[in-house]
Amino acid sequence: MTINIPLDPELTGLLQMFDKPVPDTARELIVLELYRQGRISSGKAAELLGTERMAFIRYASQLGIPFFDMTDQEWQAEVEQVRKL
Repeated sequence: MTINIPLDPELTGLLQMFDKPVPDTARELIVLELYRQGRISSGKAAELLGTERMAFIRYASQLGIPFFDMTDQEWQAEVEQVRKL
């Protein structure tokens, strides 16, 4: 499915700074945001971007989007569980 979204020149100019075609940049940013919000998995995000899952996870991590999204309390509980083993 194709959707045409009108973009003002300022936004188009910002998207062109990525040195990729604007539709590709917009697609990537949409997928990254859906992943960041937890609406899609890393596997689905990788599939949508046509890349390997681990490559996507590394790329998202470089952009500051964590693979593990735990609170400090959840992390401490995990650490305690591992220590018990």
